Amino acid sequence: MKKNILLFFGMLLYFMSAYGQAATDSITVNKVRGGYQFLQHGVPLNSTQFVMTLKDNDDAYKEYRKSRSSRTFSMLFSGTGGFLIGWPIGTAIGGGDPNWALAGIGAALVAIGLPLSFSSDNKLKSAVEIYNSSLRQTYFPDRRVEFEFGLQANGIGLLVRF
Repeated sequence: MKKNILLFFGMLLYFMSAYGQAATDSITVNKVRGGYQFLQHGVPLNSTQFVMTLKDNDDAYKEYRKSRSSRTFSMLFSGTGGFLIGWPIGTAIGGGDPNWALAGIGAALVAIGLPLSFSSDNKLKSAVEIYNSSLRQTYFPDRRVEFEFGLQANGIGLLVRF
């Protein structure tokens, strides 16, 4: 009888600890000025720690790499476009003859870079969601666990069905 009670409370503690692990291992995303802040266990992750955490999950890491690639192209297009817009404006302020065609090309490059930036942000959030959902699947399977306490063939017992 004591063994059954100890087994019941041991299993109860096991399932409670599994629930606790899933909640604290997830990554939360906070938008801050100039980007995002990632927290795990309530502690901010630097970029290296964040990448090392995502490397454990192949799908999340692939999505993160897509995000990084989009961010690189976004910065390339937007930076070049900003320069091409700024050069004629600086020339006009300085009293020279500005080439407004360069400003038009720059505006087009910025227009290409902005959607890439938004896409990068969405892919980064998606990578975190993929990572967090894999944690939930690990600790909370789709199948139900049933407990049945009562009279069994050998006396009072606990029946657990997976």
